[in-house]
Amino acid sequence: MSRLALGRPRLHAGGVRIVYFGLPLAALLLASDGLEIELAVLSRVRAPGQRRLARHLGEGQVLAGPDVSWEEIGARLRRLAPDLLVSWFWTTKLPPSIVATARLGGIGVHPSLLPRHRGPDPYFAAIDQGDSVTGVTVHRIADEYDTGAILASRAVAMGADWNAWQLARRLDRPSLALLREVIGRLRRGENVPERIQDETETSWAPLPSVADAALCWTWATDKLLRRVRALAPAPGAFTEIGGRIVTILEARPARDFPWALVPGEGAVWGGAAVVRTGDGAVELVRGEVDGALLDSGELASLIAQSGELVIV
Repeated sequence: MSRLALGRPRLHAGGVRIVYFGLPLAALLLASDGLEIELAVLSRVRAPGQRRLARHLGEGQVLAGPDVSWEEIGARLRRLAPDLLVSWFWTTKLPPSIVATARLGGIGVHPSLLPRHRGPDPYFAAIDQGDSVTGVTVHRIADEYDTGAILASRAVAMGADWNAWQLARRLDRPSLALLREVIGRLRRGENVPERIQDETETSWAPLPSVADAALCWTWATDKLLRRVRALAPAPGAFTEIGGRIVTILEARPARDFPWALVPGEGAVWGGAAVVRTGDGAVELVRGEVDGALLDSGELASLIAQSGELVIV
């Protein structure tokens, strides 16, 4: 069971001066709420909204993370002495020395219901593990990745056919709303309770490896389809057809298929490209070879022309 967090500066302040790390969108929204953003460090160069944010804050107040060193950022933050560090879609671990420059420490938003799916790719983990519900969590930034006390969370029901990109987009709005809600409470001088994460409920969501992206056709159909969706559109799950590596971007259960096939064998059946799985078959709907997108018919042609089985 989660417990109240004790022994740290309490997030209870009427006026909050912020240093921001992440993508421009959240910084623009916080600025529109009237927050005083002392400095914004962006996780991408030329991210959408960067110019608008620079016009609002001033050119010298917006930095692109890859262009500056942590030493330079740390020195600047020590001079600024901000109240709070805020992170939204900053994709690497923030050094504790950077977080410590803020009087109230740091808060971030993680796209899962912590402590489930701590780590850099909770989208992959949630889809691949068949979660029916995920969500977003506003939490303190701690020394260890995604372990800080929980300030607020919001659950989101998972769509049965969402891929990783669609899940990420569906979590954008609730994550922004929850972040603004928490910071709004701080501005109003309200105390924001904290709950220590329950370590018995922890799961980890690392970046998928190349081995994770290789489809294993002895798996059950549901597991294969979850893996395809969890990796789409990038980096994409892949297989080999006729000696060529094919990234599978979309697939679905096959309505019919030659029962004589064994797992990993492919055929053109009813005009569609079908591949036998451990308990049925899937129809390949969209794919990619050497950067060229392939539709269902082109995937069927690829299998027909290869004269070979699908080999994994």
